[in-house]
Amino acid sequence: MKKVIGLLCVFVFVVCAVISRASPANGVTPTLIGRGTYEPFHIKTAPQSLVEFEAKAKSNLDVVVRTHDYVAHGYTGWHTHPGPVFITVLQGQVTFYEYDDPTCTPKIVSAGQGYVDTGHGHIGVNETDQPARDVSVILAPVGLPFRGELSAPGPYCAF
Repeated sequence: MKKVIGLLCVFVFVVCAVISRASPANGVTPTLIGRGTYEPFHIKTAPQSLVEFEAKAKSNLDVVVRTHDYVAHGYTGWHTHPGPVFITVLQGQVTFYEYDDPTCTPKIVSAGQGYVDTGHGHIGVNETDQPARDVSVILAPVGLPFRGELSAPGPYCAF
């Protein structure tokens, strides 16, 4: 019994330490538009198509669609996703930084442009004095979380 209580105390301490080091969002309001479950699929455009695209899901997956409203200088916090995310900036400008980029190179995405996140970890920042908005299409395991928190600062960026 003492071992169980001891292990429980260690677990609670570790969870609290991870939460306290997490990088929470600041000035970003997410709005869920919808979440739907898709059966396995494999699609590939025809060779004569003007768009060359291929996607494959070996098992059921959820597609989550959300908008994010950024105030001036708002940010998402460092986080991961279990799969790729397709982000389209609708208004303003959002700058993305990859968690594993040793050069901490900004990827600036303006209204009407898109950004594909691999899911390995990133932060989205509105580095302007104007509001910004994006819509994200997130691929996730059925019924499971579609975002995981990362500690800050990132290993290569000072924020």
